[in-house]
Amino acid sequence: MKLFASSSIALAALLQSSQVAAHTFIWGVFLNGVDQGSFRGIRTPAFNGAPPSGYNNSPVKNLTSIDMRCNVLGDFQNSHTIKVVPGDTLTFDWHHDYRTPADDVIDTSHHGPAMIYLSPDPPTENSFVKIWEKGLWDAGEMLKPGKWATTADIKANGGLMHMRVPEGLKAGFYLVRAELVGLHESDARFDQNPIRGAQFYPNCVQIEVTGDGTVELPEGVGFPGAYKYSDPGVHYDIYCSTKTKITAPCTLTYEIPGPTVWSGAYPDTTAVEVGPVSGATAKQPWSSWIIKSVVTSATYSGTKAFATATSVYTASWSSVYQTPTPAPMS
Repeated sequence: MKLFASSSIALAALLQSSQVAAHTFIWGVFLNGVDQGSFRGIRTPAFNGAPPSGYNNSPVKNLTSIDMRCNVLGDFQNSHTIKVVPGDTLTFDWHHDYRTPADDVIDTSHHGPAMIYLSPDPPTENSFVKIWEKGLWDAGEMLKPGKWATTADIKANGGLMHMRVPEGLKAGFYLVRAELVGLHESDARFDQNPIRGAQFYPNCVQIEVTGDGTVELPEGVGFPGAYKYSDPGVHYDIYCSTKTKITAPCTLTYEIPGPTVWSGAYPDTTAVEVGPVSGATAKQPWSSWIIKSVVTSATYSGTKAFATATSVYTASWSSVYQTPTPAPMS
C-alpha cells in the first residue's frame, strides 16, 4: 500500500500503540479469552489532530466515504495477524479513554446497534458478509430510550463484543469489520445536515483462518454502499419516545441497517470469560495525524510536538493479499 513514503513504517508503529480520549474504538482482541496484546491485529484509525487535542476514534458519518470500510487509514495493515480456527471466539475490547475496567467505553447517550462483518482480505466491492448483529431488544417504557446493543450490552459489559469464527470456514486471510453505531443525532440525515446524523464506528481486525475447512463466504455487501441515508435504521429518532410532546407517530421498533445475518454464521454467540489485558492501557504520544487527507508529521521537544513535514494521504486498497510489513524492533 502507498502511504507517505519513508514515514509509513514509523507511522504504523505509532498507530498500533497509540490512543486518546474521544468516542470509541477497539483497543484489543481476546482469542478464546486470551488477550493478544493491545492494538495487535487491529487497523487503528488515524489521529485527526496534533497532541494533545487530536484523537483517533471519531465517528464516520459520510456514507459514501471509503472510511466506512475500516475507518480512516483502514487500508493500512497492522504488522500482526491473529491466527484462528473455525469455532474460535474472538472478543473485541472497545474503549473510550483507557483500556481499564474504570473506562466508560462509550458515552451513555450513544444508543444504537452493533454489527460484525467478515470479508476476505483484501476486500472487494461486495465481500463483506454480516455474521452478527444486535439492535434494540427492549423498547422499554415511554420517556425512556430502551435497551440497545451499544449501551445496554457492550458498554454495560465493559466494552466486550463477542463473535465466533464460522464453522468450516475455508483457510485464508480475512478482515473482521466490527461496528458500533450511535443514533443520538440520527433524527437528522448527514447529507442534509452535516452537523448531525448517525455516527458509525467501524474498526477492522486482521485474522488468518487455519485448518482444512471448505466453506467459502457468499457474496456480501460493499463499504461504502451498504447503507443509505434513507434507511430506517440510519435515519431514526431514537429519542422519540422520550419526548413529552410528539407531533408524529413514534416508532418503538428498530430495523438494523445492512443485510441479514449469513445463514452460515453461528446463530448464537456465547460470551466467554476473558483473562488479563496484555499491553498498553493508556494513551501514548503520537507524531502523525491526518486532517482532510493532509498528513502532518512531527518531532517532539520534551512534550511539545513540532510539525516537520506534510503530505497527502489517499486510501489505496490492494486487489491482492500482501504480507504485512513486520514491526520495527523496539
